[in-house]
Amino acid sequence: MNSLLKIRPESCLKGLLYGLLLISLYYPSYHYMISVWGGADYTYCYIVPFIVLYLIWENRNSLRQTISHASWAGLVPLLLGLLFFWMGELAGEYYTLYISSWLVAVGLCWLHMGWHKLKRIWFPLFISLAMFPLPQFLNTKITLRLKLLSSELGVAIMQLWGMSAHREGNIIDLGYTQLQVVDACSGLRYFFPLILLGVLTAYFYRARFWKSALIVLSTAPLAIITNGLRIALTGMLYEMWEAKIAEGFFHGFSGWFIFMFSLGILLLEIWILNKLFPESEEDIASKAKETREEIREETRNSKFEFRRLFSPPQFVAAITLLGITLAVFNEVEFREKIPIKRSFAEFPLKINKWTGGREFMEQKFIDALDLSDYVIVNYEDPMGRSVNFYAAYYESQRKGESIHSPGTCLPGSGWIFNQAGEIDIPTPGFHGGSMRVRRAYTQKGVYRQLAYYWFPQRGRILTNAYQLKIYNFWDALTKHRTDGALVRVVTPVYEGEGPQKAEERLQGFVQEIVPILNQFL
Repeated sequence: MNSLLKIRPESCLKGLLYGLLLISLYYPSYHYMISVWGGADYTYCYIVPFIVLYLIWENRNSLRQTISHASWAGLVPLLLGLLFFWMGELAGEYYTLYISSWLVAVGLCWLHMGWHKLKRIWFPLFISLAMFPLPQFLNTKITLRLKLLSSELGVAIMQLWGMSAHREGNIIDLGYTQLQVVDACSGLRYFFPLILLGVLTAYFYRARFWKSALIVLSTAPLAIITNGLRIALTGMLYEMWEAKIAEGFFHGFSGWFIFMFSLGILLLEIWILNKLFPESEEDIASKAKETREEIREETRNSKFEFRRLFSPPQFVAAITLLGITLAVFNEVEFREKIPIKRSFAEFPLKINKWTGGREFMEQKFIDALDLSDYVIVNYEDPMGRSVNFYAAYYESQRKGESIHSPGTCLPGSGWIFNQAGEIDIPTPGFHGGSMRVRRAYTQKGVYRQLAYYWFPQRGRILTNAYQLKIYNFWDALTKHRTDGALVRVVTPVYEGEGPQKAEERLQGFVQEIVPILNQFL
């Protein structure tokens, strides 16, 4: 009915200029993002750009027939995106940079297309968020939760089957062998793709909102249940055919099975909803009317006009803001000033009554933790009571490098948190006379232990990952520093003694170790 629009030459030049500025600002971030896609958990991200392009292409007629109205309202997401850019660059968080690029793209579309036309591609813009890998600390937490939920469900299914199975954290003991639910089996690589599948299914379903919402919400428990079933079947195959079958063909086939099974469940949900709650004729007519909505076609002159290169004024404003951001980014010195420190190799093994022996990690763990230096010492007092001391130093916590909190490690190894929170330890010579640390009283079977950990960060003692990100941004801006450390001390709660005795031992050790730590951090 309508002829294809001819693209103005000046629009091509504007697009080229925008492209050059955005590539200059975000190339390092997107280069790192694509490298993360190569990991097994995020391979689905490769298809997200193609899904977005298809969804936009599907709306091509509606877009072609809708007149663009330049709007200054697009400056709001554009300015917010530039703010996120500086937060991401200074705090060293790639995800903030990804969101920055998304907000900038939305802002530019809004500036040039207007709200009425932007609404026609809201869903492709929303789906494009699925291609951004989560921040490392959130990814670790979600992976841990999924491992524990999936392994717990898998054990329950195996016990219903009549198998003898016992779970400690993410380790499943079958008696004749042990299964470890590692990151590869956490379900993360199925969790997000299945949610994306549910969102797309709900979109093409085009039913009432509550039906679509129900389809999307059902994907999360569906992903956990199917992964638990996969783990249970692995244990059953171990019992019948041992590792050759369980870890071979089935391990690869089960991923495909999960998606096909989950898609079948989603389609079954839609069928049931249609049977129980059919769409009324009014709803169908309303949706058809929206689809046939009559909109004036925008006509364009394909002849190049120089004056149009500087219109609308929103284009000039956007180019100016992006250009200033790029100029400041390239000209201002943001290199980190890493302070001189003593090597942890010099850390003393004798501290008053405590005598210790040094321990070492395998290189693969050192590489995974991205740390610059570390020390592990197992100290004992004259009575043979021990305290395990661990400190890790990071010269930089910029993009791709971050501290791994013990709060995400202990539950995965089977330790149950009976008590967790923060506590103030009297520390002479420290600011205010006390130091706040994270406290965890944990248990695994008959074994109990008490742990303290904290994050020394450029003169501050922090206790959670969110504080780390906030102060990394501020100190990178004001001090050009993001160096920091993690300190963790753990003591067993011995048989015959209560938690209070372990508390006194650990607090006394912290009071003695902090002045020595200050010489290294």
